[in-house]
Amino acid sequence: MSTIPSVDLQEFVSGDAAKKQKFTKEIGKAFEDIGFVALSGHFLSEDLVKNLYKEIKNFFNQDQAIKDSYEIEGIGGQRGYTSFGKEHAKGRKEGDLKEFWHFGQYVENDAKLEAEYPNNVIVKELPQFNVIGEETYKMLEKTAKYVLRALALHLDLEENYFDAYIKNGNSILRPIHYPPITSEPKNAVRAAAHGDINLITLLMGAHGKGLQVQNHEGEWVDAIARPDQLMINVGDMLSRLTNNKLKSTIHQVVNPPKELWGTSRYSIPFFMHPISEMSLNCLPNCISDKNPKQFEDITAGAFLHERLIELGLIKG
Repeated sequence: MSTIPSVDLQEFVSGDAAKKQKFTKEIGKAFEDIGFVALSGHFLSEDLVKNLYKEIKNFFNQDQAIKDSYEIEGIGGQRGYTSFGKEHAKGRKEGDLKEFWHFGQYVENDAKLEAEYPNNVIVKELPQFNVIGEETYKMLEKTAKYVLRALALHLDLEENYFDAYIKNGNSILRPIHYPPITSEPKNAVRAAAHGDINLITLLMGAHGKGLQVQNHEGEWVDAIARPDQLMINVGDMLSRLTNNKLKSTIHQVVNPPKELWGTSRYSIPFFMHPISEMSLNCLPNCISDKNPKQFEDITAGAFLHERLIELGLIKG
């Protein structure tokens, strides 16, 4: 497979049983074959997307001292700002050529989780930054909920199987700035080859070359979405849960050709995480003689903790 399949979420929510079944079949097959789809028909309006990019560019264009004041010690980068080169891919020492911000969950009616999750960080210089960030977070979370409902049906689970696990889940919206490259990078790329930790990732900003996906033959395929599409991929948690029936695909963001080094790149992934207690034990109906159980039993919270250590964001 050399291209990323396209699907339209409006088919799933249309109320038409045949269209709903078509969407479920198409996204299920894509996630089994390559682990990525380009999705239209999501819940983000054009105006919301435009306003988000404006606010993000305003934030990253501020003086470094102002940005650094929003880097919060002791929370493993879960909220607020993370400065350039801090994060690296699993198994690599070189920091990725990026800086980023984290918006986290807006907890509803759950005092325990309110205490567990760090507070979102308010940027006082930009009054609309947090307002637009929260609205985007909620629209992406809503989109992800319906994608997971389709995947539940594809896996022969009850349609709302994931709903209780993702409500108040530990999801993250991460606006990323890849600054202009000023000198030859030593072994570093904008984002080194990696798989995502979470259930699914919804990516805004995959409209130009840069994002590449590794197919089953080990070839790197450009993943480019239309302006009205989100790129969505399977994360390691969902791969574990489905005993690798749904594929968490290795992907990377490569450096641009030298003539484009002077340009910034912005991308905005939404990492859909469940609550910590969710079991990632392989689903019984995904285990067979042909596909024996491949993963040890673990909860989502324990798995996330392991991976944050591997990424260098928290200490073991």
